Amino acid sequence: MSAYDSFVAVSREQLDRVAVTQRPAIETAAGWVAQALLGDRFLFAFGTGHSHMVAEEIFYRAGGLARGVPMLEEPLMLHENAIEATYLEREPGYAERILGSYPVAAGDVLVVASNGGRNAVPIELVLGAQARGLKTVAITNVTQSMAWPSRHSSGKRLAEVADVVIDNCGVNGDAAVDLPGFPFRIGPPSSLTGLLIINLIVVRAIELAVGAGGSPEVFISSNTNGDDHNDSLLQKYRSHIRHL
Repeated sequence: MSAYDSFVAVSREQLDRVAVTQRPAIETAAGWVAQALLGDRFLFAFGTGHSHMVAEEIFYRAGGLARGVPMLEEPLMLHENAIEATYLEREPGYAERILGSYPVAAGDVLVVASNGGRNAVPIELVLGAQARGLKTVAITNVTQSMAWPSRHSSGKRLAEVADVVIDNCGVNGDAAVDLPGFPFRIGPPSSLTGLLIINLIVVRAIELAVGAGGSPEVFISSNTNGDDHNDSLLQKYRSHIRHL
């Protein structure tokens, strides 16, 4: 089987496994988000490195929530300095700085994506959010996380501190394709599974909120007839969501 076909097969298998095995945890997270929306609260999302894409996925998208807030800490992403970001993610105390720069409050929900789940920032972000009254959701690779010791002073991993854990069903090391004659695995599916999970949470939350009589605000495509609709939401939430 070619690497092309292998990666398609591996990705499809992991996506299917997530959809089947993680449904109860996703339903729980979606229920919390629905309650937040019905209470005029917000969904926050955070990830470091490549996992920041999960946070961006909830933000300013056609069919996505107007009350979706990404926590985008640029030094912890990859476009400024990838090497520095790798080490900053391990720094104790950094998470409090992030939480202090966003208007999180009791009743909000925080989703934290971290494939490895062993570094200080994602763990402390969850702990800090819980102390502020937020429900917390981890998207992580349980197989990889449990194979390696925590880098946090508590000795705990992300999967051991979040209120609910959603396993991306990945393998240790993330890369999942073996190439004959090549010594390293290739093809990491964690971004694909992470984006599936966060979208499943959002669409189910909207469905639950509508079923309870709510009408969650969503954006529509700015490349159709969305400008007037979106502009009203942008004006409403610009003061609360600093990335708008």
